[in-house]
Amino acid sequence: MNFIESLLLGMIQGLTEFLPVSSSGHLVIFQKLLGIASDNLAFEIIVHLGTLMSVFVVFYNDLLNLIKSLCIGIRNPKSAYIQDEYFKLAIQIMVGTIPAVFAGLLFKDFFERIFHNSSLVGITLIITGAILLSTKFLNKIDKKLSLINSLLIGTGQALAIFPGISRSGTTISTALFCGISKREAARFSFLLSIPAILGAAVLEIKDLIISGISGQQILSLATGFLSSFLVGYLAIRFLLNIINKGKFFWFAPYCFLAGLFVLILL
Repeated sequence: MNFIESLLLGMIQGLTEFLPVSSSGHLVIFQKLLGIASDNLAFEIIVHLGTLMSVFVVFYNDLLNLIKSLCIGIRNPKSAYIQDEYFKLAIQIMVGTIPAVFAGLLFKDFFERIFHNSSLVGITLIITGAILLSTKFLNKIDKKLSLINSLLIGTGQALAIFPGISRSGTTISTALFCGISKREAARFSFLLSIPAILGAAVLEIKDLIISGISGQQILSLATGFLSSFLVGYLAIRFLLNIINKGKFFWFAPYCFLAGLFVLILL
């Protein structure tokens, strides 16, 4: 993989990881369109870590408070859950992560086999578009996030293992359907992505250790990391602005068109 390919795939990953258009689906599309083979395990891990770093930067204060509350509240978790909102949020993130963990561990081989199925990507992109469009018709409720809602949102995240199903699209939409405010839905979705992205990288690290990294890969890895981080940061800021304006459904037409493009031309 050369410099231009690394830069392009890193930008695609950073842009589509957080915008509700499916990063996995777009990687499949661009690999087929441009004839780029992205079977480099080290590169796949590093661009995911680049997008993870962008979440760390945007939600820096939240992460510090989550860690602080966990360290303090672990001594008396029942009391901390009632009194400390950040401790409660940390538990909700843990609960929301459970469905993706089970899906990843139990169906890892299955999802790897279907990953490059372009027809499936076309169908799932249209499904993503339908999910996004449905949020246009929701009434504002602003309920508090609960453990049940966290589990439901986490189930939406687990479904995003299918290429073409957007992780941010399903998690934010599910939160909105649960009556969570736009701001809290977006924040929980991005914070929930941290263990998901980190966990996926950890699952692949053992294979990376076996295969190793050559000196020639350093430039492409650094390029992929930086481009996915910078574009991911901008994508998060942009999406937060769109969600706050109540225009999340704006991404639906694009998903419909992308899905039809894949089904007809790829």
